[in-house]
Amino acid sequence: MFSIIIPTWNNLAFAQLCVESIRKNSAYRHQIILHINDGSDGTLDWAKKEQIAFTHTPDNAGICKAVNEAGGLATMDYVVYMNDDMYVCPEWDTHLVNEIKNLGGDNFMLSSTMIEPIDYRNPCVINKDYGETIETFKETELLKECNSFTKADWSGSTWPPTLVHRKYWLITGGYSIELSPGVSSDDDFAMKMWFAGCRIFKGVGKSRVYHFQSKSTLRIVKNNGRKQFLMKWGINQSTFNKHYLRRGAPYAGPLTEPADGIMQWEHMRAWLKRKIM
Repeated sequence: MFSIIIPTWNNLAFAQLCVESIRKNSAYRHQIILHINDGSDGTLDWAKKEQIAFTHTPDNAGICKAVNEAGGLATMDYVVYMNDDMYVCPEWDTHLVNEIKNLGGDNFMLSSTMIEPIDYRNPCVINKDYGETIETFKETELLKECNSFTKADWSGSTWPPTLVHRKYWLITGGYSIELSPGVSSDDDFAMKMWFAGCRIFKGVGKSRVYHFQSKSTLRIVKNNGRKQFLMKWGINQSTFNKHYLRRGAPYAGPLTEPADGIMQWEHMRAWLKRKIM
């Protein structure tokens, strides 16, 4: 059903758990594709033994290059980008498939809803601590409770797991490698989808994954994604999330263009910010 792209960087235990959860908790059979950065921790040998499709770079290529390389192996109609520190809950894919059927078209960007242990007051996630490490992971408790939370569909899909039609993955060119290693690349990809005509950016409340949070990003030297987004698109990232995607608001159907009065001020503010950078 899906081609699931998972970049991983010497994170073997989490990658194993992620793949195991897909195989165990999915209602459909999916194509799993890893991009293995380095892999000297045994990830390469494990992927070969498990006959998992993968691409490989000898060092950490970053998220953008990784997902694009892995995306080159995608054969299914729908591409899902997922982090290696995620564990999919039962029915995660069923709810996404049902959403695809209900939408009817193919120009959309969907997200599953993350369950996270640390509360950053993110309106798009469910906060519940089932462990931050493999050793402290409360899998049995998660499986028992994951579908008991009430969570409405939300607007502003950009965070993985994200799902788009393979056609639009190709139209947009995947993730922008100039944002390597990947800070702000999710919002950048969403903006490319916006310019490709997408107005359905929907987080599916019933499709759930557990996210251990930042098991790779804390190890990288980060790019200045906010500045790059501003210089590339001419608006602040926060403006895009608030006025275009309406991130975190209850989902209310296809999005509309932001009001002209608001955007005139936002464009002026962005222009002034670019001048002083």
